[in-house]
Amino acid sequence: MPAKAKPTAERIGEAALELLEQAGPDAVTMRAVAAAAGITPMAIYYHFPNRDALLKSLTENEFLNLREAIEETGWRQLAAPFDRLIRMMEGYFLYALAHPRLYDYVFSKALKDARQFPEDFRARRSPTLTPIADCVAEAMSCGAMKLDDVWEIALQLWALAHGYVALYRAGRFALSEEGFLELCSRSLRRILDGLAT
Repeated sequence: MPAKAKPTAERIGEAALELLEQAGPDAVTMRAVAAAAGITPMAIYYHFPNRDALLKSLTENEFLNLREAIEETGWRQLAAPFDRLIRMMEGYFLYALAHPRLYDYVFSKALKDARQFPEDFRARRSPTLTPIADCVAEAMSCGAMKLDDVWEIALQLWALAHGYVALYRAGRFALSEEGFLELCSRSLRRILDGLAT
């Protein structure tokens, strides 16, 4: 029995994602995506009214993919709160290294209607920062971390990770990926040690 064909919207999303990952956002035109998905240029508009809507859909999906990368680190199996936080952040680094162009677009470009700190984050609208904030809150509630603003601490950890990735992507480290990840882990540990009770 032949495999069931993927829904057209899914094919469009995969084609757009591949173009974005291989050549960056400028390569994602409605005509190029339609050709890559094997549909007519006009057919794509049935699923996405314009390029901005398509890119927004891709962006939201990538936030979920990053959250999945965080979950795949196995951080929930660790007992120590700081070990859990460092392992979570490892998922962020691994995603950025594995998908550099996607990372650049999703996390380093000014995007229309992007979630903003503090309101959107405190309202738990960020699929990637919310689990980090929850882990910070657990560290505070069990007495491992000084009481402070949970969301600001989560943002501080994310900002350190984002800064390190941006510098790495700009070629500012003469380190292998493994060496870079080890440096990031040590840096996060230093920050967390300063927040310890």
